[in-house]
Amino acid sequence: MSLLLKWCPSYQARWDHYIHNSYVPGEVHLLYIDLADFSNHIVVLYKQNQTNEFPAVFNVIELLHTNGDDAVREAATIGLLEDMQNKLLDNEMDMEAFKQFLKNDSLKWWNHLNEFWDGNIN
Repeated sequence: MSLLLKWCPSYQARWDHYIHNSYVPGEVHLLYIDLADFSNHIVVLYKQNQTNEFPAVFNVIELLHTNGDDAVREAATIGLLEDMQNKLLDNEMDMEAFKQFLKNDSLKWWNHLNEFWDGNIN
């Protein structure tokens, strides 16, 4: 989360509010839930046509996929990309909306998720 916060400073106020309302001091954070809140923020930014932070954010997502261990890559795919897709669907937005920002490995996993949900992958 620290990398995402660093490269998406517009999320900081929402993050602070989210942490204050979601956790008691010292409580272990639930990464997938945290990533879901960040996904919400990204979709809101996109809806408001505020994508100036997207190049840096999607570079971080690519970094998580290319340099992270198995758990980090899984969280980046299932916790972040899949949740972004779900948020797009929930908001009746184009599922292709973020493809223009995705880098090689992230795009591969984005497409893999779509193929899975379309029933093309077991």
